[in-house]
Amino acid sequence: MKIVDIVVPAYNEEEGLPEFYKVLKKLSDSLSEFEFRFVFVNDGSSDRTLDVIKDLASRDSMVRYISFSRNFGKEAAIYAGLQHSVGDYTVLMDADLQHPPELIPEMLKALESGEWDACGAKRRSGTMSRLFTSVNNKMSTVKLQPGATDYMCMSRKFVEAVMMLSERQRFTKGLFAWVGFRVKWFDYVQNPRTQGTSKWKFRQLLAYAMDGISGFSTIPLKLVTWSGAIICLLAILYIIITLIKTLICGIDVPGYVTTLVIILFLGGVVLLSVGILGDYIGRIFLEIKNRPLYIAESTNIEEETKDR
Repeated sequence: MKIVDIVVPAYNEEEGLPEFYKVLKKLSDSLSEFEFRFVFVNDGSSDRTLDVIKDLASRDSMVRYISFSRNFGKEAAIYAGLQHSVGDYTVLMDADLQHPPELIPEMLKALESGEWDACGAKRRSGTMSRLFTSVNNKMSTVKLQPGATDYMCMSRKFVEAVMMLSERQRFTKGLFAWVGFRVKWFDYVQNPRTQGTSKWKFRQLLAYAMDGISGFSTIPLKLVTWSGAIICLLAILYIIITLIKTLICGIDVPGYVTTLVIILFLGGVVLLSVGILGDYIGRIFLEIKNRPLYIAESTNIEEETKDR
């Protein structure tokens, strides 16, 4: 019997976890040809999420968990969950049931056929997400699937390939695309949240999108170079025009506004360029520290399972 690990990052999900477990347990029981295990990752929740997970683990031996010492972020939680997954297939999904569980049987069927190495889910809606994907695909060699989410069902080969990428600044959707393999995509309509509220704010989503671009593309750096070259050419052209004008018409004292505009424009370009360079230098700084992606405060996963 093949084993399916369901990896679930959870941050302040105490209200929705019981219902999530109930729905997934009912689904897993109906798929008797597979053995399902749950790997919950408590990402430093400030509510009773860990207590709920421990209660589930006390009633079901197939429930595993890792609890972080603080909030390290969803990317770290995904990494920890995949790191502790040892099943033949691994399903990565959110704990809020917005990822429809009914896709899991179809995904497993596709993987069992041997034609695919992973299955992913993509939202039919999500204007901002698709806009980011469009921008990313124009600026990076790693092409993202429009509407793609973290909801994935992966073979062991696919998971092991992703885990070979040990970078600290992680962008999971980009990593999934970077490793390649044969991926089948399923369209879905995102379910409304039944419990709790979204933990993602616009500022966090924007920062996450920028991480995706800077993590898989050097085009922003090239844009800085091209911007500098264009500005230099414009400056030379302006100097030539000014010299010709001076030779023909004499020295023109007025020009305060022009000078001010040029200084402000060049200052803005310089600050923007420094910011882009700083972002890449910051990423290098964080990578060379080689700090762990997370610190586990508690877990019920045995050591021999971790080492597999």
